[in-house]
Formats: sequence, structure tokens, C-alpha cells
Amino acid sequence: MDHHTTAILLVSFGTSYLDSKEKTIDKIMGKISEAFPNCRLYQAWTSKMLLKILKERYHLAIPSVEEAMAEIISDGIKTLIVQPTHFIHGVENDTMINTIQKHVPDTMNVFFGSPLLCSPRDQKKALQTILSDFSHLSQKEALVLMGHGTTHYDNFIYAALNDMLKEMGYANFFLGTMEAYPDLSVLLQKMQNKGIQKVHLAPFMLVAGKHAHQDMAGTSQRSWKSLFEKAGYEVICHFKGLGEYDSIQELYLEHLRAAFDQAYKDI
Repeated sequence: MDHHTTAILLVSFGTSYLDSKEKTIDKIMGKISEAFPNCRLYQAWTSKMLLKILKERYHLAIPSVEEAMAEIISDGIKTLIVQPTHFIHGVENDTMINTIQKHVPDTMNVFFGSPLLCSPRDQKKALQTILSDFSHLSQKEALVLMGHGTTHYDNFIYAALNDMLKEMGYANFFLGTMEAYPDLSVLLQKMQNKGIQKVHLAPFMLVAGKHAHQDMAGTSQRSWKSLFEKAGYEVICHFKGLGEYDSIQELYLEHLRAAFDQAYKDI
């Protein structure tokens, strides 16, 4: 391996919440830097809107995927390993791969690490990580995890995770999505007649950002907190993104190492 021409690119959607960025994306960057001290490390965010907010609000410049690729090419990188912090092979991940492949010169080999939830083992590990914080709940309490959801066919993973919670013995633990199936109405229906009085809401997302603070816990009538309260439940909101957990950061590192192994097996 030529360390001078090998690089890692960490790609994230991004967040406008700097405290959450520090606890998640920055921590993952730090762990990658420790694990691969001889590799050049770059990062990029895919949300143009969030990049604009960071620049205007905090004078913080993080490259877009296109900008990162221009820098990587300019630096003479020959082998690039891309690790997304995305959860699934959804729209964001597909777009990121297409964008990178459009910019790759003939002199460069590119390999992609898997998103977080790409195998049943990793899905179970992600759930177990969160469950460790909520295993003490009584039978009158429920945990509801809020995922983003997508129109992409890979959205089936969220319904599978909701089923997996039950298979793991957590009858009062649920996972739904903001934008797809299973949505909040499905969860409310499944929670009826179970004697549940208190609901713990937590984000099933990398960062506890805008979706967690507004769509999950906000004061609007359409937030999940408001809708659960309207349905008669006491609601407690928790703000810890999955990216804050050590074991989730380690999972991303595992995926990156697997991509490295593939790269140097193929070269």
C-alpha cells in the first residue's frame, strides 16, 4: 500500500447542530484517523442546504462531494476508499456514489464501504446499542424510535427492524419513520390496548439534529411528541444520535476496513 496515494473520504448528509456534529461525525473522523494514521483523510457532506447554513451561520466550510473529489484528484490520490455514514443504500447513498463515479479519473481506483444497516447482524447490533439505554423500562412504558424513511426500495429495512425488536423480546419497543412505512399512525395502532402510559421518544438517526428537535420533539401539532400526547400518552424525549455511541462508530470502522481489504485484494 502506498500511503501517499491512498485516501479515505468520509461522506455524511450533515447537520446544522454543531454539538451533535462534534459528538458524531467528528468522533467518527477521529476514530478513522487513529485507525488509519498513514492515510490521507477527507470529508464531504451531501446536503447543499446544510453546507450553506454552516457557511453563513458559523463561517464553517465543509466540502461538498464534488469539491472533495476535486481536492482528492489534485492531491494525486490513486486509491480512494469512500465510507458513508448513511444508514441504508437509499437515495442519498446512490446519489453520492453516482457523483463520485462521474468525477473519478482513469488513474484512480475507488472502493465504497457499506452504509450502517446493510446486514441483519449490523441491524441487530445497532438496535442492541440503543436498547442498552432503555432496557430498564417498565411494562407501562414504550420506546419509540423515529427513523427518517425514504421512497427508496431499501426502506423495507425499517419495517424489518420494527419486527426485529419484537423478536428480541421487546414487545413495547417500536421503530417508525417520518416519511414512509411504518409511519406514526401504524405505530399508534399497534400500541393500542397494551396498557402503555408513558412513551420514550428517541431518534433513529446518526445525529440528533433538526428532525429530532422539531419533527420528533417540537411544539408543532404535527410533531411526534404532540401526536403521542394527543393520543393520551405521557412523553419523554431523548436526544442522542446513533453516531454518539462507540459501538456504532466501531461498526462504521468495520465497514471501512472491509472496503480496504477489498481494495487491496483487487489491486
